[in-house]
Amino acid sequence: MSYCQPVTTTLRRLLMPVLLTLVLAATVGCDRVTKRIAVQTLAGMPARTLFGGTVTLVYAENAGGFLSLGADLAPTARTVVFVGATGLFLVLVLAAIVRHRGSVWSRLGATLFLAGGASNWIDRFAHGRVVDFLNLGVGSLRTGVFNVADVAILAGVALLVFDEFVRPRSASL
Repeated sequence: MSYCQPVTTTLRRLLMPVLLTLVLAATVGCDRVTKRIAVQTLAGMPARTLFGGTVTLVYAENAGGFLSLGADLAPTARTVVFVGATGLFLVLVLAAIVRHRGSVWSRLGATLFLAGGASNWIDRFAHGRVVDFLNLGVGSLRTGVFNVADVAILAGVALLVFDEFVRPRSASL
């Protein structure tokens, strides 16, 4: 074992929380800024298309979860589910990130998931709904309307799946 190996391990252990905190802050910040821009420029306006209709910018407010699931629940039930239960779940994810000493990929994935979930949670806590504004597709094949936080959540899940099922166990960063 060389002298550099303990130094590298110590640096990694010290830098990882800093890097994950930066990812968390940058992701939440980007989502908050883009939602504010969407509110200021898209609310009450017709949809705008870019790149031959592949990207559509359209203002939407989502009182439910993914694909508006739960939007028809009574307001109290929505608050319990989307503010209370989701907030508790995000605290558990944060605890897992802090305690878990897994791969860089799994910790990055969990951090992106937490960042997206936290930013959407802020909307639900403050306003009872989430601002969405992006829609992608070609012709009639389109996504639902989403936001940057949703992209972070999906990217985080993809990294967690990659780490669990695709990444070789011996590989590490």
